[in-house]
Amino acid sequence: MDYDIFDLGDVTLQSGATLPGAFLAYKTYGRLNAKKDNVIVYPTAFGDQHVQNEWLIGEGMALDPQKYFIIVPNLLGNGLSSSPSNTPPPFDRAHFPQVTIYDNVKFQHRLVTEKFGIQKIALVVGWSMGGIQSFQWGASYPDMVERIAPFAGVAKTWPQTYVVLEGMRAALMAAVRFDSSRRNQLTSADMRAVGLVYAGWGVSQAFYREELYRELGFDSLTDFITGVWEDSFMKMDPHNVLAMLWTGQNADISANPLYNGDFDKALKSIKALACIMPGSTDLFCLAEDNQYEAELIPNAAFHPIESIWGHFAGRGINSADNRFIDDHLKRLLSISNREL
Repeated sequence: MDYDIFDLGDVTLQSGATLPGAFLAYKTYGRLNAKKDNVIVYPTAFGDQHVQNEWLIGEGMALDPQKYFIIVPNLLGNGLSSSPSNTPPPFDRAHFPQVTIYDNVKFQHRLVTEKFGIQKIALVVGWSMGGIQSFQWGASYPDMVERIAPFAGVAKTWPQTYVVLEGMRAALMAAVRFDSSRRNQLTSADMRAVGLVYAGWGVSQAFYREELYRELGFDSLTDFITGVWEDSFMKMDPHNVLAMLWTGQNADISANPLYNGDFDKALKSIKALACIMPGSTDLFCLAEDNQYEAELIPNAAFHPIESIWGHFAGRGINSADNRFIDDHLKRLLSISNREL
């Protein structure tokens, strides 16, 4: 096991439900300094685990473990932290309670404060649903978080994002004829259709038109769809996927007692220096939505990743996009005043 477990105990979720024996799986990179001020929190995205974040961590990079103490907490529902697949009855599989982004960040806050005694975070960074968590950190703990850097992630699930996730959910639920009482019959084989739905949204039209999948070693469009979308999704537990889809569809940094649904107020309350990096051709975490958010955050810069890799411009696959993200993170981390 290449990660650690932080026991949360019996937790009351935002929904009011209790999840007994909850826990966060996390991995750390580097060492916490004496002042405990070299901390970077890097939450995982939908379907990802901490290993999928490691492309952005390394010597000489912005997230350099020689300089920073980097904490990668795993999203609840991802199979490592408390999830439908690893929770004992009666909260297993289809009976796993609904977990929000707010819940996730609240538990991550417990990890960094209770386990490590950290009071200041230099940066919260993340891709996709990891990006939503970075926004949530900034809104939930404005005096603790000095910088945020969401890339290809929005501060709430805007309508287009919701519809895409609903299409993925519907593809899975079709396997049990949309009968919620039969959800425990779902298997990983039923995830094939989910991967195919996502294939139309993960990258851009230009990516397909220019056959960039050939750069990844696939000889044909069919091979790419099978090799990437179908196979990767079929490795996921369907109950974990449904849990994470619910978390994603209901994400909103203002949907909590702090802001009572006032989205603009939540954005304006973020004190952190913010570097917001949407994918310019992202089809469901739209650059236009990020721009609206950036304009309301007092200390935000808006830097789209000019790329035809769509949502996957933030996935750590394309070297030019990776450099763009890393360069902007280096610049953000070098800034100590209130100017971007």
